[in-house]
Amino acid sequence: MGTGGEGRLIANRYRLATRLGRGGMGTVWRAVDELLGREVAVKELHVDEGLAAFDAQLRGERTLREARTVAQIKHPNVIVLHDVIEEDGSAWIVMELVDGFSLADRLGAEGPVGAREAGRVAAALLGALRAAHARGVLHRDIKPANVLVESGTGRVVLTDFGIAQVTGSTTITETGSFVGSPEYTAPERMSGRRTGPESDLWSLGVLLCTLVSGESPFHRESLAAVLHAVVFDEIPVPEAAGPLKPVIEGLLRRAPEERLSADEVERMLVMAQEVGDTPEIPLEYTPTQPSVPFGPDGRGSSASVPVPPPGPSPASVPPASPAAPAAPAGRARSGRGARRRAVLMAAAAVVALAGVAAGVVAMLDNGGGEGDKALGGRTSQSADKESTHGPSNPKKSPQRPVKDSEPTASPPAGIPEGYELVNDPLGFSLAVPEGFAREYKAPRVYYNSPGMEFRIGIHVQEQSPEGPLGLSRKADAKGPQDYPGYRSGQVIETEHDGRPAALWAFIWNGSADDGGSRQTYDLSWNEDGKMFDLWLSAPVGEKSVGKRHFDTAAVTFSPPGAAN
Repeated sequence: MGTGGEGRLIANRYRLATRLGRGGMGTVWRAVDELLGREVAVKELHVDEGLAAFDAQLRGERTLREARTVAQIKHPNVIVLHDVIEEDGSAWIVMELVDGFSLADRLGAEGPVGAREAGRVAAALLGALRAAHARGVLHRDIKPANVLVESGTGRVVLTDFGIAQVTGSTTITETGSFVGSPEYTAPERMSGRRTGPESDLWSLGVLLCTLVSGESPFHRESLAAVLHAVVFDEIPVPEAAGPLKPVIEGLLRRAPEERLSADEVERMLVMAQEVGDTPEIPLEYTPTQPSVPFGPDGRGSSASVPVPPPGPSPASVPPASPAAPAAPAGRARSGRGARRRAVLMAAAAVVALAGVAAGVVAMLDNGGGEGDKALGGRTSQSADKESTHGPSNPKKSPQRPVKDSEPTASPPAGIPEGYELVNDPLGFSLAVPEGFAREYKAPRVYYNSPGMEFRIGIHVQEQSPEGPLGLSRKADAKGPQDYPGYRSGQVIETEHDGRPAALWAFIWNGSADDGGSRQTYDLSWNEDGKMFDLWLSAPVGEKSVGKRHFDTAAVTFSPPGAAN
């Protein structure tokens, strides 16, 4: 072990002042760089006296080599390494001094943090990890003690890159003793398998869970119990996670290949921050309230969100148009105002769903199945979806251009640019993107994009005693057996044009023809003695575009018999 102490001068330049902390692999000192006249942090790496001289030399060389690699990482949320020194048989790492506290200290003093703050910390750490992974550096020891928060600025800083463990594993040393924090170690690393960036993402998921709950989900009384929990036990995600729940669930998948990617996590964290810890959901529409057009990501104002059936619909929809289809006499709506109120209720439901998790999950890689899964009393949904809603091969059956569906002569002024209002031969009308082709597979109608990436489905069927909500919940329960890779399923009770409705959202792997996971949004409701089911399936990576298509179709949908 090194012989460092207060007042000692290292490399004729760094004078040790006070000890800041000590861990299994080293001691960190506050020091003064006497050459530049600034304070720095100096970490003295401990030498394991149980190692043979040759092994100790190899470990020292590897430590210094990796430290030099980390010094090349340029990111505001990565600790800055200034110097690497070898003196008197000890290795010393000179880093920036971050005046603040570690997340471990914060949790110990104040307890769990809110979902919004946890999301902010996670986003910063994700950026740090991506910068490190791009350089081929794996952190291997992500835990609260290795994350600093700078006082005053709130800057999040990830420390101890590649220093605590340099053997390619954060779990077992050459002598078989455990180092690092097993509670934050990925299961594949526990088994000694080759690991990559996915293992760091697992640790990020555990860290997120710890931040919102105050304790690691794998905390146990013994090391053996911890290892068993990481590899086998059910992983509880605290309700306090709120909109971060789907992020945590996606990061804590034991199979590395099924874990969320950094890109997916980033998108979901952005959505979670937009939703907030406790999103305010407007429940009434004020006639004087101005409508808000779509934003660049396809989201509009909450007052313009349609009430979708069982399908994940994030928080936004196109504004209700003054020229939206009017309700015929005798219908339980009062013209344009009622239509907008319905849209608002749908928007509220969508925001609520996102807040619970589905909206965020929608950003994951899923997307799939296609609407009305169990809703028509179907029994074999999986096959049905493949053939009718989704991943079906575009060449399987001829499709008719939307033009054959009799677009209105002069579409309402409120129809978004790039969409057209069509009067379907079955009597209903809705706005779909220009260029979408109509496909009829009795009793369902589809409007598909040229390459089948986006698929809108409509099914008019007899009402069921279980109602839209009951059928949607049943479909969600059967999701795992009907949709390969089914995940992030959520069902929310809502309204559509003042009528009870169900919104169902989920992700699945897609079929062989899809080339990747898909996101599905599905809305169902009862009206005029029938049950209407409207859904959309889109590639997960195009979720925002699909969301806009779905919202537009839902807010402009008018059933048979309604005046246009």
